[in-house]
Amino acid sequence: MTSTILTSIVSFLVAIGILVAVHEYGHFWAARRLGFKVLRFSIGFGRPLFRRVGSHPDRTEFVIAALPLGGYVKMLDEQEGPVPPEDRERSFQSRSPAARIGVLLAGPGANFLFAIGAFWLVFLMGVPGLKPQVGQVALDSAAARAGLLPGDVIVEVADTTVQTREQAILGLLNGILDYEELPVGVVGDDGRQRSLLLSVPASDRRALTEPGALLEGLGLQFWQPRIPARVGTVVEGGPAYLAGLLPGDLIVALDGRPVDDFFALADLLRARPGEAVNLSVDRQGRSLELDMVADSVEEGGRVIGRIGMTAEGLAEYPPNMRVEERHGPLGAVRPALQETWDKTVLTLKFLTRMITGDVSSRNLSGPVNIAQYAGLSASGGLDYFLGFLALVSISLAVLNLLPLPILDGGQVVYQVAELVKGSPVSEAAQAVGQRIGVMVLVLLMGYAFYNDLSRLAG
Repeated sequence: MTSTILTSIVSFLVAIGILVAVHEYGHFWAARRLGFKVLRFSIGFGRPLFRRVGSHPDRTEFVIAALPLGGYVKMLDEQEGPVPPEDRERSFQSRSPAARIGVLLAGPGANFLFAIGAFWLVFLMGVPGLKPQVGQVALDSAAARAGLLPGDVIVEVADTTVQTREQAILGLLNGILDYEELPVGVVGDDGRQRSLLLSVPASDRRALTEPGALLEGLGLQFWQPRIPARVGTVVEGGPAYLAGLLPGDLIVALDGRPVDDFFALADLLRARPGEAVNLSVDRQGRSLELDMVADSVEEGGRVIGRIGMTAEGLAEYPPNMRVEERHGPLGAVRPALQETWDKTVLTLKFLTRMITGDVSSRNLSGPVNIAQYAGLSASGGLDYFLGFLALVSISLAVLNLLPLPILDGGQVVYQVAELVKGSPVSEAAQAVGQRIGVMVLVLLMGYAFYNDLSRLAG
């Protein structure tokens, strides 16, 4: 547990450090090329831990500061102090609004370029995945009404080819927001391709955007190999622990109903939140009956049952269920560009529809959740970590383009206003905008942190 937390923290700091450096370097590079005088390039805020003055005639100060959650490029600016006459033409306010816009947009632009490069490396190394083959379809569900069958492999969503489960999930999630009847192409056990229409009532769509709720809400599960319902670990203080369940125990029945697969057992328990359950257990040849009350846990907007245990061992997928997309140096360029575009569009769509209420705001993640994903992706290998960095880089670019005065996008709005009206926006108006921007950003960060704590509590 301690090593997992440490991995998450270190991975998070490395990820944020890389992405902030990329973003600020975009501003720095553009400022130098467009003739602005740069006073400081800082990764982090607060007390400097490292400081070096560059050899460039501008004597730019390069700093790594104690608080790593951000950074900035400080340029010569009349609004922040007196400017020597010889440097006046190189100050921020003396440059044209178009030049200022170029510097402001260079930060998010650098993040987009980084994402393209990271995805290019990922496609060069090979993107592993699992075939999107359906395992179970719930009765009277959206999937069942569409004609989806166990054994079907999803090959198209909204006329876009999908090869992996991740692609299928993203396609379904994106599609249910745009289509009343979402076209889905599948290949059945007989090898024949069928075209289906997945219909989800408008009133149900928002619930499907809750984290982790999509597949269960549609009524389908992907195929997974069967593993024995043998206990691997027991959560201290949980129902299973208090009832006396031990690692190595083999669960053979739930309330008298035989079970021979851990995932089937988990499904039965999920349907029993807050209810008393009886487990028939084989402990080294000795039969036991253990009674407990399943915990009620909220997940994806639904209350499910859990008893606090994991399976012994991992599910091993056969080779025919594994897929990999790999390209050469030139061939990887196009999918890298496409992946960056698709993820950018999806991020914008989700952000916009969170504001309108069509997408659950619980998708907003804070530093705790990002750190967890950073740790998991780092543990998965370089390809997973690069993919994670690309996704966060896109999110950082999109966030900075929001029209909030404290962000790059808000500053661009000021420069456009100056171009239109022929004079700068008044300092009073900028001060009001700054306060509003800070308030909105604090509220967003606070809500994201609340979501993180809710996930941990759940």
